[in-house]
Amino acid sequence: MNVQSKSSNYDVIVVGGGAAGVGVSIALRHAGIENFAVLEKNVVGYSFASWPAETRFITPSFPTNSVGMLDINSIAIGISPAYSLEVEHPTGPEYALHLQSVASYFELPIHERTEVQRVTHVGDDFRVDTTEETLRAKHVIWAAGEFQYPKSTGFDGIDLCRHTATIPSYQQLEGNDFLIVGGYESGIDAAYHLSRRGKRVRLFDKGCPWKEESSDPSVALSTYSAERMRESWFRENVELHADAPIKSVTQDNGQYKVTTQDGQTYNSSTPPLMAGGFDGSHKLVANLFESRDDGFPLLNDNDESTIVPGMFLCGPTVRHNNHVFCFIYKFRQRFAVVAKAIATSLGLPAEELENYRQWGMYLDDLSCCGEECVC
Repeated sequence: MNVQSKSSNYDVIVVGGGAAGVGVSIALRHAGIENFAVLEKNVVGYSFASWPAETRFITPSFPTNSVGMLDINSIAIGISPAYSLEVEHPTGPEYALHLQSVASYFELPIHERTEVQRVTHVGDDFRVDTTEETLRAKHVIWAAGEFQYPKSTGFDGIDLCRHTATIPSYQQLEGNDFLIVGGYESGIDAAYHLSRRGKRVRLFDKGCPWKEESSDPSVALSTYSAERMRESWFRENVELHADAPIKSVTQDNGQYKVTTQDGQTYNSSTPPLMAGGFDGSHKLVANLFESRDDGFPLLNDNDESTIVPGMFLCGPTVRHNNHVFCFIYKFRQRFAVVAKAIATSLGLPAEELENYRQWGMYLDDLSCCGEECVC
């Protein structure tokens, strides 16, 4: 899928070839924008292909186009992984293949194995330095995601833990007694697969997401996870420790010790698993955005930097008010917003983007977005 550059000057450069990068690039096509490039440091869908082998989408894929709705895991109108994969809960590698086929179908100008080293705002344009060359663009969309940037701070000794994003397969993990830090989706997924193999698991979370009464899946566990927690092997082998933030992890004489903030200690001979989220790639371009109180980039209504015009953010790190766009079906709603803003600045009518409004992928007003709003 590597596309050789015919020019080093673009109207738009998209950084990232995952669900966000491919999806927003299709929206650019629909907006009438032709002179753009997508830079992916590995291959399309690499983050998904790197998931643990057993991990599946918690959001189900099913063909809902007949009633005017998109498959919940779709990134474009008329495209459904339920059709191409015929799987309700795809694995990461399966979804990566789906993204590759979609990118090929739309003939997106994707440059694989092109690592972006820095983005610099120079005058009215951007300079994008890669390992091979320097490119210029009028607009940049940062869509590099977060999976490849596991969380590395939070408590003393976090470096002694193994992040779940670095595990090829839970079946390959040696040991019979596991400590897991983080009780949201990744932590429950790890506990499920380990307990299914008869392993003892003790899982710690600073809150209690498995009992969270919220309609927002960014806060409460998915139905898919709740269902799996009811399996007999999960109930027999997994201890859930709620309201137990971690103070430190230490190692001594081949034993790992996890200490909670209230002084409780737990030991295991296997390295603790870290399932507490990601630092995110947005920190690589933090200088081009103002920062919200929670550390995420501050955006205007078009998902554009408030201090550097032409710099856009796309993907799971988008935040507006109290709303978190961390699932595909959430952040895909912003593709047309970004594409329309760029098309307008280029003097293009972007008439095809009206279809996005009809399919519920276009948001004009963010004033409604609160903690419980699913938009």
